[in-house]
Amino acid sequence: MPLVLFILFIVVPIIEIAVIIQVGQVLGTLPTVVALIAVSIVGAALVRREGTRAWSAFRNTLAAGRAPTAEVVDGALVLAGGALLLTPGFVTDALGLSLVFGPTRSWYNRALRRRVRTRFFPVGGAPPRGGMRGSSSPRRDPHGDPRTIDVEVVDVQRNGSGDPR
Repeated sequence: MPLVLFILFIVVPIIEIAVIIQVGQVLGTLPTVVALIAVSIVGAALVRREGTRAWSAFRNTLAAGRAPTAEVVDGALVLAGGALLLTPGFVTDALGLSLVFGPTRSWYNRALRRRVRTRFFPVGGAPPRGGMRGSSSPRRDPHGDPRTIDVEVVDVQRNGSGDPR
C-alpha cells in the first residue's frame, strides 16, 4: 500500500509535470492551458452522459431481478474516470477518458471482473485444513470430546387440533 501511495502522490505528479512541460514546449503556453481546460470540459460532459447511462443500466438490472455486478463495476469505473479527469494533466486525462468512454470501459469492466473472480474465487485446489464447511461427511473429533453433543434438528408443526404432525 505505501508503494501505491508513493506512485499516486509522487510519481504521477512528476510525470504529469514533465508531460505538460513537453507539450508546452511544442504547442506553447496558452495552447497547452487551453488544451488542458478543453479536455476537462469534454471529460465532464462525457462523465455526466456515461454516469447517467451506468445508473440507468443499474436500475434496469435491479428491476429485472438480476445481480448488477457489471453495472456496479461500470459505475465505479465512471467515478474513477471522473476523478482522474478532475486531476490536471494529460496522462491522467487520457486514462480518465479511457475509463469513461464506453467501448474502452467495457474492456476494463471485463478485465476487472475476471481479475476479481480469479483472485478472490479460485477454482480447484485443496480444501481448507479439516475439510470443507457444510460438507455432507460428518467431522469427528479424533479425541472424542465429551462436551460435544451431536444433534439433529427436527421441525415440528402443529395441526389445527394442537397435535404435532
